[in-house]
Amino acid sequence: MSGRRLAIAAAVVLVLGVVAAVWYFGAHPTVKNPPAAQAQQPAAVPPPAQPAILHPMPDAGARAGLPPLPALNDSDAAITSALGEILGADAVKIYLVPENVIRRIVATVDNLPRQKTPVSKRPVTAVPGAFQAEGDEEHAVLDSRNFARYRPMVAVIRPLDMERVATLYAHFYPLFQSAYQDLGYPNGYFNDRLIEVIDLLLATPQVSPPIELARPNVMYVYADAALEARPAGQKLLIRMGPDNAVAVKAKLLELRAALTALPLQKK
Repeated sequence: MSGRRLAIAAAVVLVLGVVAAVWYFGAHPTVKNPPAAQAQQPAAVPPPAQPAILHPMPDAGARAGLPPLPALNDSDAAITSALGEILGADAVKIYLVPENVIRRIVATVDNLPRQKTPVSKRPVTAVPGAFQAEGDEEHAVLDSRNFARYRPMVAVIRPLDMERVATLYAHFYPLFQSAYQDLGYPNGYFNDRLIEVIDLLLATPQVSPPIELARPNVMYVYADAALEARPAGQKLLIRMGPDNAVAVKAKLLELRAALTALPLQKK
């Protein structure tokens, strides 16, 4: 049953960068040959433009004939039911954190490019099993048995229909956008953040074992400072092992293609 967790995580990845912003200012008006006694007034600067939307989602017309969406704060039942149709109702009931589902997904996606992803914000329960290192305090490497913890989950991801996942996401997109703005991005566009995070994950380097670890305190870290400095999402893929990472990247490519091919995109 642990494999079901990554199926849910795949739906989380779906709702995975900094919004590309294009700011411009109009030309300042000038006064030719102002009278000597007249103080020149500072030019009025127009407000900055809204950030450019790089990956627009289907507009309201694409929702014609569909049931109206609930309010964001009342959306848990609807999104849980929809995820259940793709992932299985039992898996969703057991492994999905049932409160604030969309808000948790958005927060997790937004945090993947950062150094840490707060556990309290995650929408799914943790991967089963404990992290394992091989060696001692002086010299340790990532135990390859950790990779096995993710194999059942990757087996669930492989056949997942990303076009169907993208369609579900598009249906609920106004709620994802609202949650993103509430997170502190009033001018942000969540789908751009998602695409950028997917691209960031796809750029994760392929690291072959042995992967050396250090233990400066209670928690292990990557001994290679360059690896340790990488975003949380990339470090997770590395921790999954090279074979699992390749499989996940393949599904991310499918998801990106499905998201950027959605019809009826607004201008």
